[in-house]
Amino acid sequence: MAKKIMVGDKEVKIPELKIGKITLILILIVVWVALTSFYTIGPDEEGVVRRFGEWVRTEGSGLHFKFPYPIEKVDRPKVTEVKEISVGTIAAEAKMLTGDENIVLVEVRIQYKIKDAAAYLFNVQDVPEVIKDATESALRQVVGSHPIDAPLTEKKAEIMAEIRLELQEMLDNYNCGIDVRQVQLQDVNPPREVDHAFKDVQSAKEEKEQLINEAKGYQNDIIPKARGEGQQMIRGAEAYKAERISKAEGDADKFRSVLNEYKKAKDITEKRLYLETMEKILPGIEKYIIDEESGNLLNILPLDKMKPLGGK
Repeated sequence: MAKKIMVGDKEVKIPELKIGKITLILILIVVWVALTSFYTIGPDEEGVVRRFGEWVRTEGSGLHFKFPYPIEKVDRPKVTEVKEISVGTIAAEAKMLTGDENIVLVEVRIQYKIKDAAAYLFNVQDVPEVIKDATESALRQVVGSHPIDAPLTEKKAEIMAEIRLELQEMLDNYNCGIDVRQVQLQDVNPPREVDHAFKDVQSAKEEKEQLINEAKGYQNDIIPKARGEGQQMIRGAEAYKAERISKAEGDADKFRSVLNEYKKAKDITEKRLYLETMEKILPGIEKYIIDEESGNLLNILPLDKMKPLGGK
């Protein structure tokens, strides 16, 4: 029988649909399958599919199909998200014994992410607690193999790298699907009772390093200067050597040439040498020209400037 409804001021008849129970059940099954069989995985997720509670596969990002609920279920852990956990925020966790039997307070922060979603979900019950316990164990092992100066001063980065490797090895043995990204020593301090003594030691070490750096700076400044001056002196000596050798060789060549000329004409050569010598000497002295007939050498001698015998 058709139903009647009023639309405005008009009466409209709607035919009655007759659906059997089997058809209704089939429609509900189709709707149930359509709603529970298709699922999407985000770009930062992995889809871990369980069939009756047992892991069967892991899917990447995108649209996927599975058996309808409750046959198969999907977990979507975020595998690209970097998580953090801190160890040493309370005194009991922070106290560590160093290799030289000193006590130091250490706080460390661990950054990690999921590398195997199925192992992360099913192999370990409480992953953060496991990471915390493993971090404390690795921290005690690494700090216990170094003297107290190492985590307080220059070997801090080396210790963080060792802790990361030790922690990663432990978590791999647990097969908990975790990738340790970074280990950071947040705070490393001696106990409060001896803190002032450690600060004095640290100040002395810093002063020592400062003096060493200043000495190295002076060394780096003075050594190149000394080397430069040495090279300059060597080059000057070599130039003087070359000059003296060249001059000596020139004088020897000149002497040999004069000797050869002397052997050819001794009288002429002697007279030429005499004239050349006089040519060099006479311009620099005071000269007097005396007539042979009227000249007298005594007239030009500086008798008034000559001292008597005995110096008086």
